[in-house]
Amino acid sequence: MGLFPRYKRAARVAGAAILAALLAGCSGLGSKAPPPTYELMAVQSFPRGVGPIRGQLIVAEPSALALLDSDRIMVRLANGQTEQLANAQWEDRLPKLLQARIIQSFENGRRLRAVGKPGDRLVADYQLLIDVRAFQISADSNTADIEIAAKIVGDRSGRIRAARVFKVSVATDSTEGPAAVAALNDAFNRAVVQLVLWTTRVI
Repeated sequence: MGLFPRYKRAARVAGAAILAALLAGCSGLGSKAPPPTYELMAVQSFPRGVGPIRGQLIVAEPSALALLDSDRIMVRLANGQTEQLANAQWEDRLPKLLQARIIQSFENGRRLRAVGKPGDRLVADYQLLIDVRAFQISADSNTADIEIAAKIVGDRSGRIRAARVFKVSVATDSTEGPAAVAALNDAFNRAVVQLVLWTTRVI
């Protein structure tokens, strides 16, 4: 019977060692660093405007398929499949990020009396509705590809004043990491310059 206390002590020591190992493993899993977060940049400068500043515009949050309605940065492979860019993500959901940066771009362009988002208590003349059809890196062509469809709608009448599709492709040296994100930013800026100039001409 004198052996039992030693067995009990050994069992307690073994149990404590196992528990410590499990906790260490959990701690290692919990401390895994999140992927780097990348920002989408607003357009900072535009060609000099011609004519008076006019019109007030609401920019609705863009619509997008579920694949693009997230903070993932997408890559289209040569076989047509799509996967997430490894070790990278946007700073927010792409549609929300696009809305914020498009509004900032309009503000930087200084071609409208006011621009905002729904809920800003802005008495708008028009709404800008955007559908994101493509916003990705294409691995087969080494390009950043953006396609957005835009509609300018009378805020009171609900009638479509004008509609247009903007497509931009920019070559990239790499389909990974900062180079891929820089190419997407370049493509986005080119598309938004066209979008802002077109919108301000229409309204």
